[in-house]
Amino acid sequence: MELLRNPRLPLFIGGALISLSPVWVKLVSVSPTVSGFYRVLIGGGALAVFLLATGRRLELSRRTLGLLLLGAAFFAVDLWSWHRSIIYIGPGLATLIGNFQVFFMTLAGLLLLNQRPHARQLMAIPLALTGLVMIVGIDWQALPKDYQLGILFGLVTAVTYAGYMLTLRQARAQAKHRSAAREVAVVSLLTAALLGIAASAEGVSLAIPSVADASWLLSYGIISHCVGWLLIAGSLPKVSAAAAGIALLLQPALSFIWDILFFARDITPQELIGAVIVLGAIYLGSR
Repeated sequence: MELLRNPRLPLFIGGALISLSPVWVKLVSVSPTVSGFYRVLIGGGALAVFLLATGRRLELSRRTLGLLLLGAAFFAVDLWSWHRSIIYIGPGLATLIGNFQVFFMTLAGLLLLNQRPHARQLMAIPLALTGLVMIVGIDWQALPKDYQLGILFGLVTAVTYAGYMLTLRQARAQAKHRSAAREVAVVSLLTAALLGIAASAEGVSLAIPSVADASWLLSYGIISHCVGWLLIAGSLPKVSAAAAGIALLLQPALSFIWDILFFARDITPQELIGAVIVLGAIYLGSR
């Protein structure tokens, strides 16, 4: 019973569910922007139906709505960048780099929330960079252009992911209700609107080409986004900004495993050691 009351348990479950996110992105044949659009549209729509069916009122203040709009902007850029990183360098590495958000959250916790980092967290940063170099190599110029772009998109993902997490945390901290469904539904639909505008600007169609693609997108929206992020968002205000990354370590770890199992990613012993070092650094940074 004590375990069930632990606010980190929903983070573990949510982290496991969202670890499947890059798998859906890799499987669908639509553009990265369109897959992001349907993720938040389906997930946010499902939550909106749940709120209507249970008769729950929105009950969000103007300040909270403002925070959610800012969070949607962060999340839209996060998905836009991350989905491209997945295509260029694979689900495992893209998710691993995206979870450098832990270090940006620690920095933001220091600057905005007066949460001083522990020495272990500071040591984790060069450790993470060492592991990353072991995975991608030292000679940046020797990497293919797409691979370079994938890494850069992954770093943009990390920054905007941290911004989204912290913004959602602040919005949840002001809430008078226990369920995070309202905040996640609103921020999801706002993000869908922003990604829909982005798709239009890019000149890509929002049409879903096949039943298989519809199935992957539905799984992405319901399993990984709706259920996964609902569990995560509900726990954010109950833990510190840095501690929120501990359970989310499951996401990059499992995503790397899915990349190897589902997409036959080739991995050398050096890359494997580098991935373990990065995961260890993320763990230390989360503490």
